[in-house]
Amino acid sequence: MATAAEGLPEAGAQPAKQDPAVETAEEAKEPAEADINELCKDMFNKMATYLTGELTATSEDYKLLENMNKLTSLKYLEMKDIAINISRNLKDLNQKYAALQPYLEQINLIEEQVAALEQAAYKLDAYSKKLGLQEGHEGAMCQQRKLPEDKVVKAK
Repeated sequence: MATAAEGLPEAGAQPAKQDPAVETAEEAKEPAEADINELCKDMFNKMATYLTGELTATSEDYKLLENMNKLTSLKYLEMKDIAINISRNLKDLNQKYAALQPYLEQINLIEEQVAALEQAAYKLDAYSKKLGLQEGHEGAMCQQRKLPEDKVVKAK
């Protein structure tokens, strides 16, 4: 009857009045064996589902990275082809420029000769104008000498 003295009810005995300050303990009952097995199976199934989801997500991430790497590799191959074409075209242009170089030098020489000829023409023009003025001056002097004769002719 030590349990009754401690405030715990005896098996088959009526519970005593409960005092709000005194707590009473109840006997812990273990679940049946079948329930533990079912709970373990449920836990393992849920863990398997969780881990499968995590592994699937990781696998999908790796597949995405693989696809991105493949696309990047293709883009780099395209860029390589473009760079090769540009290099080939640049070599062709350099060869064409080298082939045209003698003609370009001839053009530059002709341009220099034309500039020199133009300067000579300007000098010749200036000289001929100077001669024309001198000739005009002499012609004016001649006219002054003939002037009286013209007056005589006009007077008749």
